[in-house]
Amino acid sequence: MRYVHLDELHDAVGQRIAELMQCEWGMVTNGCAAALCQITAAAVAGTDPERMARLPDTTGMPDEVIVQKSHRHVYDHAVRMVGVNLIEVETLAEMEAAITDRTALLLIFGDAADRGQVSVAQMAHLGKTHNIPTFVDAAAERPDVPNRYLEDGVDAVGYSGGKCLRGPQSSGLVLGSKSLLQAAFLNGAPHHAIARPMKASKEEVMALLAAVEMWVRRDHKAEWAEWERRLQAIQDAVADVDSIRFATRAPGRSNVAPILSIDWDAEALGRSGADVAASLSAGDPRIEVFHHETGITVNPYMMEEGDEVTVIPPLRQALTA
Repeated sequence: MRYVHLDELHDAVGQRIAELMQCEWGMVTNGCAAALCQITAAAVAGTDPERMARLPDTTGMPDEVIVQKSHRHVYDHAVRMVGVNLIEVETLAEMEAAITDRTALLLIFGDAADRGQVSVAQMAHLGKTHNIPTFVDAAAERPDVPNRYLEDGVDAVGYSGGKCLRGPQSSGLVLGSKSLLQAAFLNGAPHHAIARPMKASKEEVMALLAAVEMWVRRDHKAEWAEWERRLQAIQDAVADVDSIRFATRAPGRSNVAPILSIDWDAEALGRSGADVAASLSAGDPRIEVFHHETGITVNPYMMEEGDEVTVIPPLRQALTA
């Protein structure tokens, strides 16, 4: 066992992540939800010890976070726990009008970026104009290099460490402004601030750094081709089932992988998508798929080598028994 000074460790890892991901700075958190909390705390209290200690009491501090209505999300509680109010807007004009001296942060949920009326770049520009930081929660997205969000001008973007990166499930990665990320670090463990319970251990920090090192060396085209091969093997194995039909659809921003949709005539087969999904889930090993009324979808994102061989027999059984 080696003992380390956590401030020194985070500083060294932050610099190394910045080199690997071609950004100003990097930070490891206890998941992307922790990043939401810490970035918000940094935007509200900065590095003022007295203010940091008072959160979630935001008296005398900026206490509003502006977000597009279409970007509201189940994870925004990680923002609200800092003591701020979320201000919903829909248009650029509404957003600009909502900015006051109480505005701490402009919040973006990456998966909703194409649904709102205000683009990421527009929000980033507005933030720069008013000296307000912008943060993107891109938890399930690919942390590509160069980074699309940082190129749009946002101050920071957060990712899950356990999704695309295949790192520890309890880790998160934040990229962006060195001053903002260092302030966010001070608002979390090992310091005594609001995010003190959200500890990223030295083991998690080093494991996520290793995952980032592997990410930038990974052959992403080869990985995609392998996912397609696995889906094709599954499709070929059940292609003779009565009324079966297939479609491979392009992914959105999150959980990026090719998706195989398997549909059938539910009346002809005498079973619904929910029936097949339940049968797969009840097996050993348990197989989980998304389902709809007349079919299921198979995502190879979490598959290990050979898992398609494991999936085929119970899938045929569920469709034909």
